[in-house]
Amino acid sequence: MKRLTLLLAATLCLLLIASTGPAVSAKETWTSVRSKNFLLVGNASEKEIRQVAVRLEQFREVASRLFVKANFNSPVPTTVVVFKNDSSYRPFKPNANTAGYFQAGPDVNYITLKTEVNDDQNPFGVIFHEYTHLLINNTNGNVPTWFNEGLAEYYSTFSITDDRKVVLGKPIANHVYLLRENKMLPLRTLFKVDQESAYYNERDKQSIFYAESWALMHYLIGNNKGERLEQLGKFIQLLDNNMAMEPAFQQAFQTSFENMEKALREYIKRDSYPITSGHFETKLALDTEMQAAPISEAEAQAYLGDLLLHSHRAEAEGYLQKALALDPDLAMANAAMGMLLVRQGKIVEARQSLERAVAANSKNYLIHYYYAFALSREGMNENKLVMGYSPETAAKILEEVKKAIDLRPDFPESYNLLAFVNLVTGTQLDESITLLKRVLATSPGRNDLLFTLAQIYIRKEDIKTARQILERLSQNNSDQHLRQQSQGILKQLAEREEQIARFEAMRKSSENANDSDASRYVVGASGTEANGPPPDPASYLRDALRVPGEGEKRIQGSLVRIDCDAKGITFVVKVDDRLVKLHTEKFQNVKMTAFSVDAGMEVTCGPRKIESSVIICYLPLTDPKAKFEGTIRSVEFVPKDFKLKA
Repeated sequence: MKRLTLLLAATLCLLLIASTGPAVSAKETWTSVRSKNFLLVGNASEKEIRQVAVRLEQFREVASRLFVKANFNSPVPTTVVVFKNDSSYRPFKPNANTAGYFQAGPDVNYITLKTEVNDDQNPFGVIFHEYTHLLINNTNGNVPTWFNEGLAEYYSTFSITDDRKVVLGKPIANHVYLLRENKMLPLRTLFKVDQESAYYNERDKQSIFYAESWALMHYLIGNNKGERLEQLGKFIQLLDNNMAMEPAFQQAFQTSFENMEKALREYIKRDSYPITSGHFETKLALDTEMQAAPISEAEAQAYLGDLLLHSHRAEAEGYLQKALALDPDLAMANAAMGMLLVRQGKIVEARQSLERAVAANSKNYLIHYYYAFALSREGMNENKLVMGYSPETAAKILEEVKKAIDLRPDFPESYNLLAFVNLVTGTQLDESITLLKRVLATSPGRNDLLFTLAQIYIRKEDIKTARQILERLSQNNSDQHLRQQSQGILKQLAEREEQIARFEAMRKSSENANDSDASRYVVGASGTEANGPPPDPASYLRDALRVPGEGEKRIQGSLVRIDCDAKGITFVVKVDDRLVKLHTEKFQNVKMTAFSVDAGMEVTCGPRKIESSVIICYLPLTDPKAKFEGTIRSVEFVPKDFKLKA
């Protein structure tokens, strides 16, 4: 057992370091089984569902005993949907050849599988594969796709007999045959695969990707009694420290992609895949802790609808509607329907559904979180940007979020939403930073929380810290969307800094020129200008300002605040003793340029902490009854002592 313990402990250390189908028939019996760590529901028999639960709990127990440094107490619940056969599973598959899958979610994780055995698919292999993904997800959010899938495939061969004898690393026949009969992918290609790639999604390509990922992981773990395990851990650590893939690989393994590829080919040609085995002194008896109960058809339809909702499938609505037709007051169905309506942009209807859910089950933390989430989307525009909240809405969101926190203090999404609302309103920013850091300490794989944290640092104008976080996220290997968002903000920060640097260079150049001109300026005895007018230190800036377009007016004033709501954005500018209100539908319609550091690094909704001197170009409105004086076209931030000449 010592060898097995060392092997598994070392492997987990890597993570620490580093068309619509028919609805389910009403005649089917659905059962729920609640084990210590999982909720299982399904139309399989109770015995089969219990068997799945036992296998999951055994796998988790073995892992928790061997991976002593890991945090297995995930604050996000996991629901396992167990289908009795392929025909009942088919409407919920992402593709036809799926035997099971793991659907991660910030609020609920789903594992799905069928108990019917056909072809060469082992349903328990699917369970262990998918649970390994969950383990990786909880531990590290920045592993490459090949690592994630390769390790999951390696652990999918986990077996336990007599509740004590454990075996890992058995050869997977399909992978061995495929690698024997087909050309390998170059490692450079393998390492570039992500969840958007054809090799991950297309059936004729994904097989070789999975096979080679498994073989590479098997080689790194099993070759020469695990001599490369330490190097593998260092590789993941370097990636987690924001090093690019190739230099991290070369530094950790002390070899090139090409040399590693050659070693892998030789390993595959040997056609010998060593296994690791061991046993525990006492049996892992876990079935006694389980509770089983029948569930209604309405509840079954609600679970299926929620599964499809988390899989971003349009068919979710039909299942949720059927659940509500059977039981209009079912809390889970109303909550899921509310979130579906939020996704559809129907916020008023979403609030009604979620209010019914709260009334039906006020002790469910997820329902309060969902309600707060729906309220937080009321200020969202067509570009999915939240422009601001009324004081009443912000207060109600915080009230519901705090109820969710009181009911489940370790649920990360409540703190993420709380921090987001504070980010939008510009309040309690230091408290938000403290809360997010605390959550990230127990959920290090939550890169979305890191992204929120970076935005809060930008709001506080701590650009150095924000950039460090964004640069790490911009190299993220597991979330393409988050990677692109981070890269986009880094680009905006660079452009703003470039604007300010260009302004400073222009100012210094002008000052030097004016000093030279001033030496030639002489005032005559009578007080007249002998050599022309005195130099104008702001002339360079006037030349750089945007020229008003046809029909536009230009004014100078102080930007007091920016009001945001679902109808658009209003810039409030103080000109002399009056306030001028200028409107636009979205920030993207306004050209903004900074000629002064007073602009800060971010222009957001709400009052300006320090009123900025601005030059505004706008198109006047002719309707005297209009709420605004015009449509704003551009905002240019200028030094406070700058004066715009007529």
